[in-house]
Amino acid sequence: MASRRILKKRIGRIIDALFAECVAVSLYDSKGNRADVESALLAIAKTEENYLSRVSHIEPGMSAKAYFKDLISKFNVEISGIIDHIDAINS
Repeated sequence: MASRRILKKRIGRIIDALFAECVAVSLYDSKGNRADVESALLAIAKTEENYLSRVSHIEPGMSAKAYFKDLISKFNVEISGIIDHIDAINS
């Protein structure tokens, strides 16, 4: 990754898109699953807080390259889970 600032911006853009998608699903959902939508929004907020703070503080004893590779991998897995959750609400 070129810089931490760019990584933070990319994480922010992904989180913003997920948040907007979740709000759209809640507005157009005919079933009215408010609890599911609220849990998805909470998961999105926690993910943003967790990963933005982790970008700023590298774990001691790990090389920066390995740390950020692991961070990005875990972020992608967590985002995929949130997307699946939003998709389940929409179904």
